[in-house]
Amino acid sequence: MSALVPRSPADVWASLNHLYPIYSALVRESAIEAHPCLELVEAIKVPSAEMIAEAEKWFAGMDEKIQIQHLRQFVQTSPLVNDGVLRGLLVHNLNKQPRNEQDRDKVDFLLVQLFSEQAPSDLGATDLSLGQVAKGLEPVLGPIEITEPESFSALNGLLQEAEESKSLNSLFTARVIERGRQIKESCGDGFFEPLTMVGFARFGFLMRRIFFRLMHQDLNVILDGLRELESRGLSTLDCRKAQFSAQEPISRLRMICQSWKVMFHAEYSAGQPLCILVDLRTAVETALRESAGAVKAMAAGAGASGDSAHGEFEVTGTSIPGSDTE
Repeated sequence: MSALVPRSPADVWASLNHLYPIYSALVRESAIEAHPCLELVEAIKVPSAEMIAEAEKWFAGMDEKIQIQHLRQFVQTSPLVNDGVLRGLLVHNLNKQPRNEQDRDKVDFLLVQLFSEQAPSDLGATDLSLGQVAKGLEPVLGPIEITEPESFSALNGLLQEAEESKSLNSLFTARVIERGRQIKESCGDGFFEPLTMVGFARFGFLMRRIFFRLMHQDLNVILDGLRELESRGLSTLDCRKAQFSAQEPISRLRMICQSWKVMFHAEYSAGQPLCILVDLRTAVETALRESAGAVKAMAAGAGASGDSAHGEFEVTGTSIPGSDTE
């Protein structure tokens, strides 16, 4: 593996110098308390062994403080991050010894992110092979002999389940994301085997695409529903289940949904904001059903009143917005 070959002190020093401004920006943007590394601030060309050791100690301390959510946010939003920075971060985390669960999650995320930067946008689940992913990650992981272990069948099964999900709610209810994490955790140190990392990078890449497809689909359903409710004369919505008010203005909900389309670029997760999104879709669909029922009841009442008048009042073909919506 090219990422894990022994490196000379000069290579280590060059790598630390390359990553230092990135780490400094990461901890600053994440509001993590950190003191500067004086050895790297001075950037001496030929450092002593003690200086290299102090710099490595600084990075180890920062790695303990930087959580996976900090790394995700920074990598996906900072203009400082490019292909070279992604590779540097990935190699740094792969070379750590010993590695813990947090290191595994960081490596997993960075592998998916690095592959995502170069993958064709029109790839589907059946189009993406392990060989394609291995080729994309070869600059970091080195050449990999491709086989498909039996353990990968479980990941393929989860991908199939995810593809068949009709909404984020169905994806979350099936616990596809959690079950994928359980498989990853069960690998232990075996996760860092090259072929295993490639398999999980493929899984993570495809799951991320499914996740974002469902997320945008849910947002579009909500926005269409809000427009329909407004056409029926509603201006507010009871969204207490989604942690909004009992009379939340529909105009405000629309603005929030538009902002979510821009905001949700983090790795797929069933976190609180997305649970709110799921609950908001439920609230909108409930309101659509209830308002449609009320409109039909009013129409039926008007019809009955006209019949009882024995034609005294003629009921013409009045069009009621949304009355045919279930």
